[in-house]
Amino acid sequence: MPPHLRPSRAAPAFREHDHDACAGDVLARADTLDREGKLRLTPVRRRALEILLEAHRALGAYEVLDRLASDGFGNRPPVAYRALEYLVEHGFAHRIRRLNAFAACMIPDEPHAPDFFICDSCNAVAELPGGDTRARLDDAAARIGFSVSRASVEATGICPACAEGAA
Repeated sequence: MPPHLRPSRAAPAFREHDHDACAGDVLARADTLDREGKLRLTPVRRRALEILLEAHRALGAYEVLDRLASDGFGNRPPVAYRALEYLVEHGFAHRIRRLNAFAACMIPDEPHAPDFFICDSCNAVAELPGGDTRARLDDAAARIGFSVSRASVEATGICPACAEGAA
């Protein structure tokens, strides 16, 4: 795993890092899968992914739609929703239910159950692999005879930058 995605390190959204490399790695992976025929990255899907990768923050579908429209991709809501749902379905974006928004997946080539840390102030979203969280959840579910099919952890609070700004 690239150093900027190692779970033992601080979440990229909440620390100084080479964001161009961070976003570039995800976009390069999408381009590779597209070339291999494993992903159909249309111009609107690619642009939607680029928009999500511009910052580690959640964006609503209408924010993405506004950006797509300004780039000439049309201004009808299905344009954005279809692109975003495709990216979610193929592991390049996550739906952040708490915010009714979307964020780029920073670990697109690894199956994972991420934990999201969402800043209440700036909506920055940090994604960390949530394997340990999911394992604990599955263990608890098994004890009561329940089988978890989908889970997402969305923790809210204040990111380091906002906390520093408030101090």
